[in-house]
Amino acid sequence: MNSENCIKLFEGKSVRTSWDNKLEKWYFSVVDIVSILTNSDYQNARNYWKILKFRLKKEGNESVTNCNQLKMKSTDGKYYKTDVADTEQILRLIQSIPSKKAEPFKLWLAKVGRERIDETFDPTLSVQRAIDLYRLKGYDEDWISKRIKVLQERKKLTDIWKENGIESNLEYALLTNEIYKEWSGMTAKEYKEFKGLRKENLRDNMTDLEVLLTDIGEVTTKELAKKHKPQGFEQNKQVAKIGGEIAKSTRNNIEEKLGDTIISKENSLNYKYLEGSKILKENKNK
Repeated sequence: MNSENCIKLFEGKSVRTSWDNKLEKWYFSVVDIVSILTNSDYQNARNYWKILKFRLKKEGNESVTNCNQLKMKSTDGKYYKTDVADTEQILRLIQSIPSKKAEPFKLWLAKVGRERIDETFDPTLSVQRAIDLYRLKGYDEDWISKRIKVLQERKKLTDIWKENGIESNLEYALLTNEIYKEWSGMTAKEYKEFKGLRKENLRDNMTDLEVLLTDIGEVTTKELAKKHKPQGFEQNKQVAKIGGEIAKSTRNNIEEKLGDTIISKENSLNYKYLEGSKILKENKNK
């Protein structure tokens, strides 16, 4: 399945989705949708789906239970196989779950499908939706402008890696970790844990100097990879390490002048998790 994974939001709750380029259809995480419709946490939603799936199979309702499985990112940052269903299957699933959210969810499904079609004809719409979402989260216009430019630069780096024989998302993540480890001393996962993050994007929660050093590491890696054309994972890994080392050198120079570390536990919107819930302490509008 030639697909791309992303997160869609329904009433502020995340739904893991995957767009199949070949079939031109969305697949949705069944557990995420069950969680929303039943207003339950992830574990209870899994149990609910397990029981419901057994009952529907027993009734011969294979149109719902005959689900595909795709690897999707879990809350621990790792990818696991999970049941996914297309729009038609989800609509039939909704009929099997008594919920006040059924009608709003149907409208949401239609909206998600329409947005994807619109973006196929006009890709700028996806960029505008990203900007609107950042605004809703409380980021200011200057920060959003910089973030969009960074996304463009990141795409240039992954394009170069792809040209140089890197194919899987895992390899992209491992190469990115090499850059992070060299300049920060942490992998992306360790960095997120240091900042108290879970699902949130690490880069969205960096200070200006942390973003700068990440940019230096990635842009340097991109230029070196473009010039020397390393092939395969191991050669590209060495180039990524060099990019990270150059960012590390810059970090050392800045910290020497500042007399303090650049690495910060702060996140951009200054929130923290308390008893499993994300609590917004103060919106800094960074």
